[in-house]
Amino acid sequence: MAEYRERLWPAVWIVCVTALVIPASLLVLAPISVVAGAVTGVVLYLGCLLLFIYGAPVIEVKDGILSVGRASIPVRLIGDAQAFDGDEATLERGQRLDARAFLVIRGGIRGVVRLQIVDPIDPTPYWLLSSRHPTKLAAAISRSQRPDVPIKT
Repeated sequence: MAEYRERLWPAVWIVCVTALVIPASLLVLAPISVVAGAVTGVVLYLGCLLLFIYGAPVIEVKDGILSVGRASIPVRLIGDAQAFDGDEATLERGQRLDARAFLVIRGGIRGVVRLQIVDPIDPTPYWLLSSRHPTKLAAAISRSQRPDVPIKT
């Protein structure tokens, strides 16, 4: 069983704004056929929704491995796990960002977790991950690094 699992679904406003492809298709195809414009718009919108669903990465901490989408790393190679939210998260995604960092950032998700990489042969200084629950993710990684320590309830 996973110690932590989160799928980075797109924010509701992104799904709603994408629906504007329907009236745009109507506008473009109206001189040809309103029905063709409506059908094209609905098909394009459904295609966008499928891409959102299929493309939403999963963050999972399980059996001493952190998996983020198709990337994974043993938690023993992770140093400090820091959770950021609000303005601090904005700074981490912007002014403080290192170009060598591994990023899994999603628009509409405010929180981020910064994971220091302690592997001496890895040129990546840290991973920066979007998370709706950054504190829980950082805690799960820390717990996974010390599996012999009992969990306090």
